[in-house]
Amino acid sequence: MTARVTTVEERWQQFFRWGPYALLVVAGVLVAASGDELMDRTRALVAGALFAAVLALQLWWTAHQRAVGETRCETPTLSVPGAPGPASVFYFTARTALAFALTWTNPFFAVFACIGYFDAVHLLPPRPAGARAGLVAVALTLAGSQSGGLPPRSLLQWVAFAGLFVLNGCLAVGLSHLGVKEAEKARERAATIEALARANARLEEALEENAALQAQLLVQAREAGVADERRRLAAEIHDTIAQGLAGVITQLQAVGATTDPALAQVRLRRAADLARHSLGEARRSVQNLSPVALEHDTLPDALRKTVDDWSERTGITARFTVTGTEHPVHDEIAATLLRIAQEALANAERHSGAARAGVTLSYMGDELTLDVRDDGHGFDPAAVPARHHTGGFGLDGMRARAERLAGSLALETEPGQGTAISARVPLAPHE
Repeated sequence: MTARVTTVEERWQQFFRWGPYALLVVAGVLVAASGDELMDRTRALVAGALFAAVLALQLWWTAHQRAVGETRCETPTLSVPGAPGPASVFYFTARTALAFALTWTNPFFAVFACIGYFDAVHLLPPRPAGARAGLVAVALTLAGSQSGGLPPRSLLQWVAFAGLFVLNGCLAVGLSHLGVKEAEKARERAATIEALARANARLEEALEENAALQAQLLVQAREAGVADERRRLAAEIHDTIAQGLAGVITQLQAVGATTDPALAQVRLRRAADLARHSLGEARRSVQNLSPVALEHDTLPDALRKTVDDWSERTGITARFTVTGTEHPVHDEIAATLLRIAQEALANAERHSGAARAGVTLSYMGDELTLDVRDDGHGFDPAAVPARHHTGGFGLDGMRARAERLAGSLALETEPGQGTAISARVPLAPHE
């Protein structure tokens, strides 16, 4: 079982409660040892009465502190329970007066009087004079003891008493002032640290909320991209496959209604052509939905094979590079970046006249970047012609694909300087 560690505050509370008793006992022992040389019978009797009065005062003050602590029903936050207040002022004043009288009877009683240096700041109110007046009174008692006892009996003793009183008073008040200032700075530092802790807690909460909102926005953007892709596919199927199949049905119905063999052959050829066209459209739509290259390979492997196949088919030297730590990504992200790479390489083949090309996939923590560049003749982005039906997606299509996943696509090119395309797609925290 681990022992409980006593704090500095608790040790000071113990000292303020039991320290006066300990110093009173030490002073009594010293006085008893030197009584025959420093005290006559009258002084000894007076000292005994004063000693009993001091002990009674201490017992009363201890009982008062215990009563204050029980009233609070908790460990007091002050070093001296019940202070400052009327009771503590009375206790300090009476104790200091009794200690002065005891020191008058025997200088060794100053050992007990010095307790005032430690608790004056706690027992006395800070204003108007408060603790300073108490410290000066304690310094007066100690100066009398240090100069040879009270009252001084010669001019030399009076000079020594005055000098020691000034020295003790200045040291007590100065050190007390420094202690008060240091305590104020400590309280200010504690308040500042507490305020910073609260600010840090609020900042952490805000960062957590922002992270949750960002993740939610990414999910919403992805869902919106999926819905947009579904609408696009539905429109393509309606405009191509559905209309083609409708044309096939029309041609076959016309074959059944004609008796002219030549006209029937023409209708059948038209129906076959429409069927082939519709089959091609169906295959294209399926490939756009789920790239075959990603069925058995990861995104880096699929991109590497795509680049190698493209380089072998076109004769253009191409290199694929991966940077960062590879990890699995969402199927939609992989399909989007693969389609963008295929379209960018197709554009480089048709338009750039390049001799070399490079594709880089970069894992950047919460972001995935695809860069496709070539050393072709480049072009003026402001003079790009309108996309025709057989020209693929083009730059607008690549940009639309990236934006469906809350990403972006940047283009850097100019005549004679090659072309660089960079697609950036954010990653959700779980990816």
